[in-house]
Amino acid sequence: MSEAALRGTSRESLAGAREALSTLIGTSGAVCAAELRAASDSLFQVSALLDREAGLRRALTDSARGDGDRAGLARAVLGDQVNDAALDLVVWCVRARWSGSRDLADALELLAVEAEVASAERAHRLDAVEDELFRTGRIVAAAPALRAALSDRSAPVERRAELIEGLLDGRTAEETRRLVRQAVVNPRGRSFDRILTEYARVAADRRSRLVAKVTATVPLTEHQRGRLGAALARIYGHDVHLNVEIDPEVVGGIRVEIGDEVIDGTVLHRLDDTRRRLVG
Repeated sequence: MSEAALRGTSRESLAGAREALSTLIGTSGAVCAAELRAASDSLFQVSALLDREAGLRRALTDSARGDGDRAGLARAVLGDQVNDAALDLVVWCVRARWSGSRDLADALELLAVEAEVASAERAHRLDAVEDELFRTGRIVAAAPALRAALSDRSAPVERRAELIEGLLDGRTAEETRRLVRQAVVNPRGRSFDRILTEYARVAADRRSRLVAKVTATVPLTEHQRGRLGAALARIYGHDVHLNVEIDPEVVGGIRVEIGDEVIDGTVLHRLDDTRRRLVG
């Protein structure tokens, strides 16, 4: 579930929860990388628990109960199952207001991803994680048999997890492997590619950067990537991370997608534009 999918009260509550996480992360020496990874594991665990236990989910988001009552319930149920940092964040979240009970589980998943990418940032691996999430999604999307195996709900979860970990073994950052494994183990009704896209967006947000999908006929040189990134940064007022995809069918130029916006500079697009003007 992406942050953009949350609306109204839930979106405001998630913003506050992310600020609480940022405060925790930013406290000098308070939380080490290993603790961030443990917090991520715990938050993923609670999100999955709330997906399974509708009664608990409703109780923790019931506005008719006082926020102290909801916080006490969270501590009673989860206190011996999650680490202290994750429990503090869960308690913060259950004290907040949510438009729907499922939004709490969605928010905890997003916080889990953010804790993981914060760990990568501390290890100076955040750029690598962004790139690897994107590339892994494209590799699986281009391999129908692999995609089907990872999506096969009749196969044991651990077998599917072993399959993707075997693919990534020694080839990616630890944080990438952990996030990709989570996408396989608990997809929450989404496609593998969609999950990795959402996770990569959280990683980009960690640096307050935009993510641009760039489609080109041939790989871009470092100089070309630098010029394109600088030009997009001037346009959007933010640093822009480039995910470059090669498509031999693109006829000259490049195509850039940022969110819902598309900048199409391909020869084919220009020919189509010229044709429309001539006909008009």
